Amino acid sequence: MKTLIAATLSLTTMTAGAALAQNPMVGGAEMFPDRNIVENAMNSADHTTLVAAVQAAGLAETLMGEGPFTVLAPTNEAFAALPDGTVESLLEPENREQLQTILGCHVIPGEVFYNQLENMAQADGGTHSFDTVGGCTFTLVQAAQGAPVTIRDGMGNSANITIENVDQSNGVIHVIDTVLMPAM
Repeated sequence: MKTLIAATLSLTTMTAGAALAQNPMVGGAEMFPDRNIVENAMNSADHTTLVAAVQAAGLAETLMGEGPFTVLAPTNEAFAALPDGTVESLLEPENREQLQTILGCHVIPGEVFYNQLENMAQADGGTHSFDTVGGCTFTLVQAAQGAPVTIRDGMGNSANITIENVDQSNGVIHVIDTVLMPAM
C-alpha cells in the first residue's frame, strides 16, 4: 500500500511538473499558470510597453481579476512599429479612453485556446469574425487547416500569433506581433 501511495504521489508530481513545463517562456521569463495575466506580463521583457499601457489605462486591476480573459498581447516591437509618437500620445492622461478602447480590443471574453481559434476559423470556411471586450469586431483567418491563424483588425492590418496558449490563472495569453486597431 505504501508503495502504491508513493508511486501515485511521484506520478502526480511528475504530471504537475510536466504541465508547468508546457507553458512557453515569454520575453525570457517563465510564465506560471497559477499567476494572473498582469503578474505574468510584468515578468516578460517583451511586454513592458503593454504593461505600461495597461497601467496608464487603469486596467491592471481588471486584468488581475477573476476572468477568464483571452489576451492578444502585442510585444514591445509591435508597439514600436506604430507611427512615431503614437504610444507616447496614447499614454497621456487625456487619451485614456482611447487607450482603454484599443487595449480592450485585445481582450476576448472567456478562455479561448489556439485550437479553438483554429476550429472557429475552419468552421466558417477559413475566416471567423469575433467581438472583443473593447467593442471591436476582428476576424480570425486561417488559409488552410494547419496553417497559422492570423487576426485581421478593424483597419485591415493582420497580426500573427507568435506564441500561443500561455496559460494563466485567469485566462490565456496569445502573443501577437501587431497592435490591433479598431475601425475608425
